[in-house]
Amino acid sequence: MLKSIKVDNTIIEMMLFYWQSSLDKEKVSEQYLNEISQSKQMGYTYDNEFNGESVRKVLSAITNREPFKSNIKKESRFWNNNMWVMEDMELTNFMVDPIKKLNLDSFIPTVENSKFEEIELIFVPGTLETSYVKENKIVVNFFKIAVDYMDPEKITIENTPFIEYIENLIKSSIA
Repeated sequence: MLKSIKVDNTIIEMMLFYWQSSLDKEKVSEQYLNEISQSKQMGYTYDNEFNGESVRKVLSAITNREPFKSNIKKESRFWNNNMWVMEDMELTNFMVDPIKKLNLDSFIPTVENSKFEEIELIFVPGTLETSYVKENKIVVNFFKIAVDYMDPEKITIENTPFIEYIENLIKSSIA
């Protein structure tokens, strides 16, 4: 029976600092980039094409204002998505807001037949996939969060309202 859902936005908070610093032309240290790239949260997104070195390399190129070209689609997408969120930090903050306010306590009793007592919902800057499920860890790609330019309060993932998408993802992942 599901007893708790923990929301982990640690990496998104770290990325907000990174994006703003890079936007302000401040150099972000390699140590900070390594903390992000070697984090367990980011590790859930890694595979044989995209790994911690991919993250470090992309973030380093951005903060050092170096050209970046990769034949690996996931690295190129990661670079592109990071550049995109830096173009409009106000929009990025609209994307972050529902994560910071996310409270699923009232949702927990509606979940039936959970094989886990605790679920960890982790938000990270990913590559191509919208979400990843590893045991009781559900990882959501931050870059897949969409904000309606005409109504910034309207937040979706894959054209589904944000909270509805998260609830459906949890239900389908733990059954």
